[in-house]
Amino acid sequence: MNKHIILLPGDGIGKEIMESAKQILNAVAGEFGHHFTLHEHLIGGAAIDQNNTPLPEATIEACQEADAILLGAVGGEKWDGLPAEKQPEKGLLGIRKELGLFANLRPIKGFPSLLYASPLKEHIIDGSDILIIRELTGGLYFGQPSERQENGDAVVDTLYYHRDEMERIIDKAFQSARLRHNHLTSVDKANVLESSRMWREIVSEKSSEYPDVVVEHELVDAAAMKLITQPDQFDVMVTENMFGDILSDEASVLTGSLGMLPSASVRSDGVGLYEPVHGSAPDIAGQGIANPLGTILSVTLMLRHSFQMETEAAAVERAVRESLEQGYYTADLDIKHGRPVSTEEMTTAVLDNLSVKSVSDSICNMYV
Repeated sequence: MNKHIILLPGDGIGKEIMESAKQILNAVAGEFGHHFTLHEHLIGGAAIDQNNTPLPEATIEACQEADAILLGAVGGEKWDGLPAEKQPEKGLLGIRKELGLFANLRPIKGFPSLLYASPLKEHIIDGSDILIIRELTGGLYFGQPSERQENGDAVVDTLYYHRDEMERIIDKAFQSARLRHNHLTSVDKANVLESSRMWREIVSEKSSEYPDVVVEHELVDAAAMKLITQPDQFDVMVTENMFGDILSDEASVLTGSLGMLPSASVRSDGVGLYEPVHGSAPDIAGQGIANPLGTILSVTLMLRHSFQMETEAAAVERAVRESLEQGYYTADLDIKHGRPVSTEEMTTAVLDNLSVKSVSDSICNMYV
């Protein structure tokens, strides 16, 4: 299978973890007989430095022609003093908007060998497996006006949603629940916000189209509490933009490190942008100690959601799990056994386990 992938390394550790992703993609192509064309483009602070904009037209055009996009990270103190419209993060928000990527998928599933790394007790998080679905194109992050008024003494941020935006993300959530355990939790603030009341109405209306899915409504503050006290009660969670941003970051404590979390932003035709949840970490950039696993696991989401390569995605996930079980850990994890390894060493461990498993599978298939 031939696929064209755009790589957006971005800023900080983005370049280092993107190099790990390239090695994984090349290994998957070689092991499973695919051809991936990889082209790099600028976004974020790196794009500002070269093109005076966080999202150059060349990047937009390249992404519009791609089968999938992989992003490293954007931002850093270097660009903090720039006007709001020139901030590196505007590049990420902009590319999501330009490509119509309306659904952010964040799987929260801890690896057994890393349960100890979470600040929560192991018996609380053991067995947790959550998919958080966040709406990406509406809400406070995109509402107009968003401005200072009254000589700077007042501020307005507008929360705007159209029914169509809510319906498509809610449909996506119901469809995802059907692929898992048929349980959907809708998160809102319907006791206060009119937008949440409309959201809840649409979820209730849609539930009649998915009678096999059990639906629960949860206020966002209660959901935040239960995420860290009873996470195993959730299967698929769906919510609007800002709530989803906060809840998905909170849920990172279940895995022990933001460095372990992948993310997918997709649209209806399967095109998606894939990225780790963590930031650009400029304080450790260039030291070779960044955790590449969030990016590598984002590659598995790309293989699964954009390319329908389930076997390949599972093989990479297995290689990550086996590397952790063998005692390979980067410095961001609370090391209980083994020794801290570099970005390159962790990547090599995953590549070795991927190669061994793929060869083993090929030999077994010869005798089936």
